[in-house]
Amino acid sequence: MAQYLQRQIDDLKKRILTLSAVVEESFHQAIHSLEHMDTELAQAVIERDQEVNEMEVDLEEECLKTLALHQPVAIDLRFIVSVLKINNDLERISDLSVNIAQRARGLGTFEPIPVPFALFDMAAKVEIMLRKSLDSLVNLDSSLAREVCHLDDEVDAMHKDNYDLVKNRIRQHPDQLDPLIEYLSLSRHLERIADLTTNIAEDVLYMVEGEIIRHTY
Repeated sequence: MAQYLQRQIDDLKKRILTLSAVVEESFHQAIHSLEHMDTELAQAVIERDQEVNEMEVDLEEECLKTLALHQPVAIDLRFIVSVLKINNDLERISDLSVNIAQRARGLGTFEPIPVPFALFDMAAKVEIMLRKSLDSLVNLDSSLAREVCHLDDEVDAMHKDNYDLVKNRIRQHPDQLDPLIEYLSLSRHLERIADLTTNIAEDVLYMVEGEIIRHTY
């Protein structure tokens, strides 16, 4: 029985890592489609979301089956509970990557305007957070997970500044209202992805150390 449970846990780990790789690529391509106004790449990101949805459902079912059949305890239980939560966060990151890709397509319908804030600096920071959170998961690295939690404050501050910058630009250029709203939505999507990567990092800390820290950062 113990050997079968270990095989199930190994399978769950492979599944969550595969899903992580797909979601990370979707986010990267969504940002690339935005930077280069590549509508074909944006469409590819949108279409891949169905694959992510199916992977998320399959992984959840496997987690629940393992819980029901083996009633794991201690670290095995923490691992499965964490995978369930990370699985959901990854699916939501995929949804937000789709939103970014849709914004890229939407901005392509307007006359180009100057980007009202350091959009791609923010995107790069969020991508670093995502990569570090997933690396912390692969390596069960609690110190890396803590780095992600601290970076979230920086992204929150950027989003707050972006809101003010967009508001001021709308006052100065009311004729640019629609594309500026699109850019503000992009800032919000990036801020939410940062929050979700922080959730992943916090779940890794729970998995490794058994400590719930989501209200302490």
